[in-house]
Amino acid sequence: MFKNIRADLAAHQGDWGAQGFWAMVIYRFGRWRYTLANRWLRMPFSLLYKIAFKGVQVVAGIELPCEVEVGQGFRIDHFGGVVVSGFASFGDHCVIRNGVTVGLRRTDEPTAPKIGHHVDIGAGAKVLGPITIGDYVVIGANAVVITDVPDNAIAVGIPARIILRRQRSTSKAD
Repeated sequence: MFKNIRADLAAHQGDWGAQGFWAMVIYRFGRWRYTLANRWLRMPFSLLYKIAFKGVQVVAGIELPCEVEVGQGFRIDHFGGVVVSGFASFGDHCVIRNGVTVGLRRTDEPTAPKIGHHVDIGAGAKVLGPITIGDYVVIGANAVVITDVPDNAIAVGIPARIILRRQRSTSKAD
């Protein structure tokens, strides 16, 4: 747990006061409590987690349940209005900003997006439903994404249009 918290602090540029970092500490604590096999030992930690989770939700406006799978380097760049479904998952080095919702499209369909590595989600974006977001994707501010987005793409607009980015060549020109 502490190794992950140190990595989260580094992802937030060492800013202990960042509300995104607070949310990650509570998230890590919530995940850690599941490692306790004894139910009676886990119960007080579960109560503490629920209180701390609600505190971050009220004070920072960030809802990141411990059921979400997040990769290394996950960062909540700005606080306020961030809602992530417990069914969602994130790859490594993803960034989300204020007003972002990653969740269900319909309540009778409990599936949420699977987000790849190095995904940057702009302020106010909504990523909804059983979709897959590829690696190295940028989702523009206020975009509403309800379809799959391939690797190396940009999603902008309502509903989001997918724009493929040119692949950078790794070979040097002669």
